[in-house]
Amino acid sequence: MKILVLGSGAREHAIVHSLAHEHASSGQAQHELHVAPGNPGIGALAQLHAVDANDPDAVVTLAQQLDIDLLMIGPEAPLVAGVADAARAAGIATFGPSAQAARLEGSKAFAKEIMAAAGVPTARPYVCTTLDQVEEALAAVGETNPYVVKDDGLAAGKGVVVTTDRDEALAHAQACLEARTPDAAKVVIEEYLDGPEVSVFVVSDGTTVRALSPAQDFKRVGNDDAGPNTGGMGAYTPLTWAPQGLTEEVITTIAQPTIDEMARRGTPFVGILYVGLALTSAGTRVVEFNVRFGDPETQSVLARLETPLSQVLWAGAHGTLAQLPELQWRDETSVTVVLAARDYPNTPAVGDVITGVDEAEKVPGVHVLHAGTRRDESGAIVSSGGRVLSVVAVGADLDEARARAYEAIVRIVLDGSHYRTDIALKAARNEITVTR
Repeated sequence: MKILVLGSGAREHAIVHSLAHEHASSGQAQHELHVAPGNPGIGALAQLHAVDANDPDAVVTLAQQLDIDLLMIGPEAPLVAGVADAARAAGIATFGPSAQAARLEGSKAFAKEIMAAAGVPTARPYVCTTLDQVEEALAAVGETNPYVVKDDGLAAGKGVVVTTDRDEALAHAQACLEARTPDAAKVVIEEYLDGPEVSVFVVSDGTTVRALSPAQDFKRVGNDDAGPNTGGMGAYTPLTWAPQGLTEEVITTIAQPTIDEMARRGTPFVGILYVGLALTSAGTRVVEFNVRFGDPETQSVLARLETPLSQVLWAGAHGTLAQLPELQWRDETSVTVVLAARDYPNTPAVGDVITGVDEAEKVPGVHVLHAGTRRDESGAIVSSGGRVLSVVAVGADLDEARARAYEAIVRIVLDGSHYRTDIALKAARNEITVTR
């Protein structure tokens, strides 16, 4: 197939990496891969195009010029901008939800509305448009648990603050409100959900759903979940400690009712529904919905997927997911560790030379995915963002996968860079418990 992937991060590199290598195990012909705009790592596997992924007309023009068979939209911004709508209107097979369906991520308040209509278990929300309403909501959730304050709109994974400090909660809510135009100013206050968090990606063709392997990510910048939230510092899968039947529960009580409700409203959801869960003492609860593959969980999840990814994307885009055989998974564990630039998640240093990636990939079971990278005038790979690289390791179990990931990441040299050393450590030590 000719496939065009939109995006430039490690998530898109993971998608392209899977598409580029699936022919080796499936016996099918190799795909012709195109990516806009991509990054240097992706450029080793696909042809890059300097096209704005958020511009529907530009994306459609490129897809038509290339005569592609399938468009895969990676990030949330092009989805909210309506790129999928424009592509489908032009007759292009597209994996990714419409702008209306993408509101499940574009607006926390809308997502809560859908959850309520579909009977999906989640934390009670308080949707606020003024500081007075925020103060009332903070008082309503009480002071015995942390406050949870969420920017209603897109915030690149950093719009949420969970804190026991009421002043910090109020300040974040005020910043969220002030960052939007008056007609779009909205913030959501929620009850705090206890228990470990889990990510489940669900593929939908608008009617049928299929769940991928559950994963767990690490959002805080420092070990032991210290410091501010980030876009994600690492992940692993599978979750041997998760309750039996979790995937089936997610499909039955969360994903399918949500997809059915979206279809009932005339806005069918085609693409990836990211279900962020908390396994609380009161049962499974939805923390958030996203409308695309999550980063860095995707890096580990796709490293274990044995079913050709192209078949999954094709079936989702063409409404034939019910005919797709059950997904097959490698009997291995995958751990992803993110290498971040100096001063991330504040204002990260950029332009620093990166070396040692080839040495890192000599570790068995390891591949390195690019995120915040570019080539400088001399052709050297340099940092260009906060999360720079994802080191993905596959091993027989968590101990082996962790050892390989950390053996590889120390071989990469980037001045001032940092990473968490405790990714999947509690799981490896059997220190995660779920109270039901």
